[in-house]
Amino acid sequence: MSQPRPLTDRAALVRQRARAMRQGPVTFLHEEALFEVQERLIDVNRSFTSPAIVTGHPDFWANAFPDAQIVPDDDTLALEPIEHDLVIHAMGLHWANDPVGQLVQCRRALKPDGLFIAVFLGGQTLVQLRAALSEAEVSISGGLAPRVAPMGEIRDLGGLLQRAGLALPVADCSKRNVSYSSPMALLHDLRAMGEGNALTDRQKTPPPRDLFSRMARIYSDNYPAGLDRVAATFEMIFLTGWAPSETQQKPLQPGSASTRLADFLNTTELGPDAKPVTGDEDQ
Repeated sequence: MSQPRPLTDRAALVRQRARAMRQGPVTFLHEEALFEVQERLIDVNRSFTSPAIVTGHPDFWANAFPDAQIVPDDDTLALEPIEHDLVIHAMGLHWANDPVGQLVQCRRALKPDGLFIAVFLGGQTLVQLRAALSEAEVSISGGLAPRVAPMGEIRDLGGLLQRAGLALPVADCSKRNVSYSSPMALLHDLRAMGEGNALTDRQKTPPPRDLFSRMARIYSDNYPAGLDRVAATFEMIFLTGWAPSETQQKPLQPGSASTRLADFLNTTELGPDAKPVTGDEDQ
């Protein structure tokens, strides 16, 4: 049986990340991701003694978690089974060729009742750039080339945790709305983040003439953010789950409650034929 063609050209992605590191990386998204991860760890209120970080940006995350094992976000993760009480997949899952496989490998690396957290870019990221680039390319060439990686929507991503065998799954998201002096400044930042086009099927020939200048005009006309600025959106997805353990809380079976909700709220329970009181009955 033939393997599906990979979405991401891993060699190209590694080169882009290395180039960004040499030129001085832009890390504000990682700083936001780190803050959110730390907030979630505070809420957990537990000490972790054997953490691991899966990331394509090792310097930043190693500095934030100096005691953690840092593992590249390769297709096959260098994680030993049942070795860690915390695994964080940091800002790389949107490039994964097999997202579920990544989560499964992280779950296998967790000790029972170990915590998994993933943070990565979601489907609402760069909606302005996607729209402007698509409109410009269609007007010039009549078609679209793969230029921006597809990213998952929050409504679909939560199910990945259960498919990977993680318990107590939670999926949430937050948007960061920022502004740039121009669309070209945004593209410059994306390269400095190591987030350029690394799709396997990306166009390897020069882009159509005037593509990016036309994109910039469309972008500036449709997505202004004040005087001489343009808007850009980054959506961050957070997935949290636990390695199964007998000590974890389990949800009660439906119908097993011993107290009615109406009794707890000190109110009257309405049957299927009851008429709600509106306050107009005596009028």
